[in-house]
Amino acid sequence: MVATPLGNPGDLSPRARACLEQADAVLAEDTRRAALACSRWGLAVRRLISLHDHNEERKKDAALSLLRQGQCLALMSDAGMPVLADPGYVLVRACREAGLPVSVIPGPCAPVTALAGSGIAPQPFVFFGFLPRGQADQEAVLAPYACLPATLVFFERKDRLTGTLTLAARLLGPREGCLARELTKTHEEYRRFRLEDLTSHGNLPAGWSGILGEVTVILGPPERRERTPRAEVEALIAEEVPRGGTPREVARRVQARVHGWISGEIYSMLPRMGRPPRH
Repeated sequence: MVATPLGNPGDLSPRARACLEQADAVLAEDTRRAALACSRWGLAVRRLISLHDHNEERKKDAALSLLRQGQCLALMSDAGMPVLADPGYVLVRACREAGLPVSVIPGPCAPVTALAGSGIAPQPFVFFGFLPRGQADQEAVLAPYACLPATLVFFERKDRLTGTLTLAARLLGPREGCLARELTKTHEEYRRFRLEDLTSHGNLPAGWSGILGEVTVILGPPERRERTPRAEVEALIAEEVPRGGTPREVARRVQARVHGWISGEIYSMLPRMGRPPRH
């Protein structure tokens, strides 16, 4: 596995360069992109083979066959360290299970680079890769970390950033955050913020509209770690039920006023407190 530059070609290590050039074949997420990158880096690779999320399971046996024949394969992603948020895990696991040697050539890694430059507590941290697209799925991923004393790191796209951070603010409570983009490039940028500020704004702060591409998000550990007591949640449910709305709407209103609870947990409590009337 070969870590490749996030953007700055000077970050390609001599060892990575030698491995890519000497390998019998290079497995790449996007062969056209990989060919362009190798050209920019002044590399001459012998052969490129496609290996991505949609074909890795199907192609792993062919890769294992090449390895058993004594060939050396190099695995690279579009940028950074393979496997962490890119293809490769299935193949590496298959190699380990087959007793075939696997070596890692370390180097650039976007989540670690962003975390190191954010000024936010680095230990412990949890890396999610890209969060799921659906709001309910995002809730299921983030909510368990509302009270866990850990920094959270994930990737997000510009067009989803507002919704994701607003949801995170509601689920995770007050904490510091940082957006990192264009890492190692000419326009590298780190933007610090307070997560709770997004709850009232409902959108990104002024000046953030020009953010382009994919962003690495760092959210610091919680500053209020106690989960709201169940009795307090029940009292809020009793207060919100008379206001009307569907059970899901009531659950979301209550969730916005408590800490460490996901809407599904609150929803399940509604029958015991009385369902809100339908209009």
